[in-house]
Amino acid sequence: MQRTDFVHFYELPVRWGDLDALGHVNNVQLISYLECGRVAYCDKVLGLQFTPALKQGWILADIQCTFHQQLQFPCSIEVATRISRLGTSSAELVAAIFKRGSDGLILSSHAVTVWFDYEIQAGTPIPATVRSSIKRFEKTAPDESVSSRK
Repeated sequence: MQRTDFVHFYELPVRWGDLDALGHVNNVQLISYLECGRVAYCDKVLGLQFTPALKQGWILADIQCTFHQQLQFPCSIEVATRISRLGTSSAELVAAIFKRGSDGLILSSHAVTVWFDYEIQAGTPIPATVRSSIKRFEKTAPDESVSSRK
């Protein structure tokens, strides 16, 4: 994974409280950084505001991470996020964490999200407006499949 694979970046500082006893950022905190990137992507690309009033949106179904380097304080990071595949009701996300201003990969991640109706508590097909917003935003159009991979 490279910085050039992405269009969306979300910058945030590493905080002193993010460190573990060994002086590097705790792996759980790195997962939280990915979450910040996903939420920022949904806000910018889809206009989704994750509030109690939200009727439909993404839920995380699966996430896998590879840790490439340790991360220490002080620094700022950039969380890169993109949607690489759209299914009927699911999407595959690729994400990476880079130190701000560096091409060195700290973490790479693959995740599956499901478009979810919070009122009926079930997955539902991704709306056409959401699909078109994603396709317009991404520099490489996401692969599409006709079957859902919930």
